[in-house]
Amino acid sequence: MTQQDNTAPFASPLLGDADPAPFELYNAQAQRPLLIVSDHASARVPQKLGNLGLAPEHFEKHIAFDIGADAITRRLADRLGVRAVIAGYSRLVIDLNRQPGDPDSTPAISDNINVPGNFDIAEAEAAARIDEIYTPYHAAIDREIAALWKLHDAPPALFSIHSFTPSMNGHDRFWDIGVLWNKDPRMAGSLIKSLSAWDGLHIGDNEPYSGSDTAHTIDRHGTTAGLATCAIEVRQDHCATPEEASHWADILADGLNHILNLDDLHQICHY
Repeated sequence: MTQQDNTAPFASPLLGDADPAPFELYNAQAQRPLLIVSDHASARVPQKLGNLGLAPEHFEKHIAFDIGADAITRRLADRLGVRAVIAGYSRLVIDLNRQPGDPDSTPAISDNINVPGNFDIAEAEAAARIDEIYTPYHAAIDREIAALWKLHDAPPALFSIHSFTPSMNGHDRFWDIGVLWNKDPRMAGSLIKSLSAWDGLHIGDNEPYSGSDTAHTIDRHGTTAGLATCAIEVRQDHCATPEEASHWADILADGLNHILNLDDLHQICHY
């Protein structure tokens, strides 16, 4: 496993013919007024970047993607009958839930693991990661929100699915699920109430992360525009299998089916 040569000129494009698209639109014909997004669903790396200097087993860990998020997203979209925009590349290539330029957007170290392919990234390569992966993903979210808004003549809601590692930087996390939100409590408050009806669930309100700190995607597409929005984080050792992902999709669908019918959910609100 060798580190890429960041001193060599970077030849565009980043994505070749054999690379998949930067995102997938799932359930493209669904019409209910909710869009699900999954920023960290994939562990893929463009062929041109090799393995970013990492061993293959690193791409099975939380540093590369949100374990279980892809399966939960698809199952929940099916249960609710809604569209989903699902990221196509690893958060180590570019973190779609960070503003480009943020050091955590292309982390050189993640959970104490060095990522050699992210050391001193050449300017042309950094621009290609933004132009070919970050920008198309977020443009797709904009298009789907606009399409659903036009279809219903009212703003849709936005829901983001993540998962979190049980231990990060030496600290254990005891929550089963966290609900992340920033200024708008419409979805988050109702979802926490719904989740609380399930016996034994340890629910974090803006835990293990705060939605006011790490909510780039839902802030950019939802909060800024006044759309109802929130994100969830499911503990990864509780959602790693297909059966566990289906269980979480059932739990979330139970709450969201009710939330989608709330009177104020499809109104523009600025808090």
